[in-house]
Formats: sequence, structure tokens, C-alpha cells
Amino acid sequence: MEYLPNILFTLILIAGIGFFVRNIKKLSRNIKLGKAVDVSDNASQRWKNMAKIALGQTKMVVRPIAGLMHIIVYVGFIIINIEVLEIIIDGVLGTHRVFAPLGTLYDFLIGSFEILALLVIVAVVIFWIRRNIIKLQRFLKPEMEGWPKKDGNMILYIELVLMLLFLTMNAADFQLQQLDAAHYTKAGAFPISQMIAPLFDGMSISSLIGIERTAWWLHIVGILSFLNYLYYSKHLHILLAFPNTYYGKLKPQGAFNNVEAVTNEVKLMMDPLADPFAAPPEDAPEPEKFGASDVMDLNWVQLLNAYTCTECGRCTSECPANQTGKKLSPRKIMMDTRDRLEEVGKNMDANKGEFVPDGKQLLGDYISHEELWACTTCNACVQACPVSIDPLSIILEMRRFLVMEQSAAPMELNNMMSNIENNGAPWPYNQMDRLNWVNE
Repeated sequence: MEYLPNILFTLILIAGIGFFVRNIKKLSRNIKLGKAVDVSDNASQRWKNMAKIALGQTKMVVRPIAGLMHIIVYVGFIIINIEVLEIIIDGVLGTHRVFAPLGTLYDFLIGSFEILALLVIVAVVIFWIRRNIIKLQRFLKPEMEGWPKKDGNMILYIELVLMLLFLTMNAADFQLQQLDAAHYTKAGAFPISQMIAPLFDGMSISSLIGIERTAWWLHIVGILSFLNYLYYSKHLHILLAFPNTYYGKLKPQGAFNNVEAVTNEVKLMMDPLADPFAAPPEDAPEPEKFGASDVMDLNWVQLLNAYTCTECGRCTSECPANQTGKKLSPRKIMMDTRDRLEEVGKNMDANKGEFVPDGKQLLGDYISHEELWACTTCNACVQACPVSIDPLSIILEMRRFLVMEQSAAPMELNNMMSNIENNGAPWPYNQMDRLNWVNE
């Protein structure tokens, strides 16, 4: 019976990590459904981008208030993981504050954790007020109704509860240390929790141990639960922001990617020795599909982008089309891509790893033609994203499919392209009449 808590803790830890690994495998499989793309170039610049954007949070602080609060929560999350490591070791071995022999350093660490925990609580409360009382416009868009809104608030509630449990655990521990309770050696500095400790004055040692143990168990089980909740939440960016910023676009934002088949056709047209009517060789590959109509037509970096989206709405708030009342929301483009990818993944789970056509696709069932053609390709959304997501690349691929596979471009665009083909300019005037205006 003495080792029962340690065995129970170990089983919970194994289960929590096991479910997390299963979710990561599913996530990896879904992302790999995308087409291959070469992102092995300029590794040094990619490492710099990851260090600057993901680790350094440089794009977050463009909006100082939200950026500062996010840094507090982010740093708190990273550093308090050291305390989680101690809890795991204590839980498996049956020790208590195993890092206590670090002495002054340990006091500094615990004190820092507590101050960070308090700052996280303050930041979380402010975030909640911004979402639910002030109601910032970017959190009120149609795509944020239902689960996205609940998820955003749920994350805040979870973070608040975890920090309160941490401080409650330390406050009870502090009291037990003052009472010289067995197993509770004096260790650590408690600048915040010692202000809570008077709430426990007069309690018996057994009651304090009950409070400390309850908070301890709820804290670590809560962290393991949160770890597995990440897969279903916008907070998956905690894990994916680093690879996403590493694989982010390095080309100038105005540069478009060329389709190899079209490039080869243009080269053929410009070759005076080539026979334009020659039949293709028998072993020629099947013509590739132009653009994208579903998630499997996108490349894996674009699918990684979709899973990394934080749903912060900075892209949508900067989008000139959205600002003028158009239906387009770059955030919705990424959320729709992720939702369709999840649907495809569940289809594969239900069919032994094979995708069975379900009569649906990203284009039309999730993203409308109206949204795609509202985009001005200004790259404001790409510039605004704090984790290097590129919604424009998905929009352009879907436009490419509409134009090159379905000839479904808007009438104005078709007229312009016809004029260029026939007249060498976007305007509907014969080349011989182009200078007639000077006579007027």
C-alpha cells in the first residue's frame, strides 16, 4: 500500500503520454497527406527566423498590450515546466521536492515560478475581459462562433485553474513546513503563496496534507489533460509554432510560384525547333492537376500552417477586403483548411487508413468562390501573422484550380485575359487604335 500512489501516478503518466503520442502520430499523418515541397534551402536563415519569431516573439509585440501579456503566459508556460519535471520525479519515486538540495537556486526558481504564476493569472483575466466584456471586433467574426469561442475561453479557464492549484499547493506546503510536518522539509521561497497561507491557519496537519496532496494531484493531472487537449484546440500552436516558423516562406512576399508544366509549355512555344503538334511520348506522366480543390492538393507546409493557426485574427483585422465588408477572412481560410483536414483524417480512421471519397472538398463545401476572389493578394495577412502562416498561398492555389481546371474565373478577369491574348493589353482596343486618344 505504501507504493500505491507511486504506481497510480506512473500509470496516469504513461496513459497521458501515450494518448499524446497517439495524437501526435495522427497529426503527423494528416500533415503528410499534403504534396511534397522542398524547404531545405537556406537553413541558417530558417533557424534565425525560428529563433526570432517563435522563440523571441518579435511579431507578437507589434501590438504591445497583447504581445506583452502573451510573452508572460508563454514564458510562464516554458519555465514552469521545470516545476512539472520535479512533480513527475516526485510522483514516480515517492520523494518530495526532489530538487530542494539545489538550495538558494531552488529558492530562486520556486519564487520565480510563483511570480510568473501570478502574472499569468493577471494576463489570463485581461485576455478574458478583452474577449468577453470589451469584445474586440476580431473575436466577433462569424468563424469565431460556436466551438472556436468556447475553446478560446476554455484555454483561459484551464490556465487560470492550473496556476491557482500551483499556488494553493505551495501555500499548504509552506504551512506544513512551518509546522515541521514529516516529509515536508523546509525548501523553496514562496513570495505569493505565503500571502495565501493565512487562509489555512488553525488547520490540522492532516487537513493541510489533504489540501496539498489534492492540489498536487489535480495540478499534474490537469497538465497531462491539457497536453492531450492541445490536439483539439487552437493552442496546438504551442508545439507547432517552432517548425512552422522554420519552414516559413523565405521568398519575397510578392513572388509567385510557377507551375512546372506551364513553364515547360512556354519553353516549348519559344523553341523554334520544337514541333508544337508532336504527340507526347508514351511513357509521359499523367498531366498534373492545376491548383487545389481539396486539402490533399495542397503541400504539407500549407497543412502545417492550418494546424498552427492561433485564431488570433490579426490576419483578418489587417485584410482590406474584410475591412470593406467582403466575405473573405484569412483566418477562416486556415480554420476551414484545418477542419477539412480533420474530416479527411477521421474518414481514414474509419476506413483502416484509406481515404474513401465522401463527396466533399475544401472548395465549395468549406471555402466559397466569393471568398477567394475577394482577395487582393496584398499579403497583409501574411505580414500580420505572428507565426509565419501564409493564407494567401492557399487562396492562390484554389484560384489556380478555378481558372486552369474549371475556367471559372470572374467575367471581368476572363475579359481582361482575352484582351491580353487578342490585343496585347488588358483594354478592349485594337493595337492599331491604341494611340487614337492623342487626336482627341
